[in-house]
Amino acid sequence: MDWRRFAEQMASMARDLLAQDSVSATLERISASAVDLVEGCDAAGILVLHGRQVETLAPTDQLVIDSDRLQERLGEGPCFDAAYTGQGERVFRIADLTAEHHHWAAFAPQAQALGVGSMMGFLLFTEDEDLGALNLYSHKPGAFNEVSELAGWLLASHAAVAFSSARTHAQMEHALATRHVIGEAMGILMSRHHLTEEQAFDVLRRYSQENNVKLREVARQVCELGGLS
Repeated sequence: MDWRRFAEQMASMARDLLAQDSVSATLERISASAVDLVEGCDAAGILVLHGRQVETLAPTDQLVIDSDRLQERLGEGPCFDAAYTGQGERVFRIADLTAEHHHWAAFAPQAQALGVGSMMGFLLFTEDEDLGALNLYSHKPGAFNEVSELAGWLLASHAAVAFSSARTHAQMEHALATRHVIGEAMGILMSRHHLTEEQAFDVLRRYSQENNVKLREVARQVCELGGLS
């Protein structure tokens, strides 16, 4: 492993991640970087759990999606376990899927049938939150070793910070946009119906609750149509 070259590539990747303009673009760059930077990695993706339902983000290959779906269906697997706080290791490595694995007895042979020879996974986390698991796949058994694991862990550490930052930025932009459209809708109602600010907001809130429509969508309707139907 040429660690000097790896460090230069990591520095370039870190700057590139911060330059992405959306969460999805950030995640796609993380997965692509895993394939580029970790020797033996043929495919990568990020697994996020909602309860026990799997969401696959930024897969570089269909193999990633197939593996995640398999783990969701079986309710077991290294990536699946890693995405649970306290239930899986923060880092895992399966050197050879062709060998017998008692811990994932159902998953291992079926993953091998998908074309997985070896795999690694890294829990993406910051001090405040767990974000999911970055998973790396190779078609060859024995493709990943301790050096590969260290490289993947370093990449995942940078990735977690970038993922968290991108998501926070997106949430802030969404909140500001929502605040703006609600304010604009309130202004329209105040002008048309001679309402106070409090009364205009109450009109939007009651319509939202009675019709089971998000407040932002109610406000958008007012802005587009000039009122509520």
